[in-house]
Amino acid sequence: MAGIPLHEAGEAELTAYRRHTLGIVFQFFNLLPAMTVAENIGLPLLLRGESQKVVAARVGEMLALVRMEDRARHFPHQLSGGEMQRTAIARALSGRPALILADEPTGNLDSKNAAMVCETFTAIAARKVATLMIVTHSDTVASLAPTRIEMLDGKIVSKRSSPGV
Repeated sequence: MAGIPLHEAGEAELTAYRRHTLGIVFQFFNLLPAMTVAENIGLPLLLRGESQKVVAARVGEMLALVRMEDRARHFPHQLSGGEMQRTAIARALSGRPALILADEPTGNLDSKNAAMVCETFTAIAARKVATLMIVTHSDTVASLAPTRIEMLDGKIVSKRSSPGV
């Protein structure tokens, strides 16, 4: 899709773009309840046609990244909110996307789990795994970003970068 404006792309091109370029972390997790943590993380890879061997290796890597190796066989209803969100982050990263979009990723979490999710995002940013775009109302979460764009009523009202960025 390089060089093709998304607004001109057809449905098949948009689907391919989403599968190969984007990872999305939703506020409400959007995990499939009948699938285990490992299956939820591996699903985007299966949809791309990756082999079981590749999927298993990548799922293991993602479970380690989000510190959930011991929860791989659990179902979403057996997880805390923070564990569900870390599973969603692992799923978003599993396909090695260039861009991760996170919509209020700490909005439904208590402060302890929100801090764990922020630590995970900080680790992702430090490893330069992907470009991370977070939409949040939380000043704590926003303060982690090297570039902060504030909007009001759909319009950009300020943009600032941290020193050295």
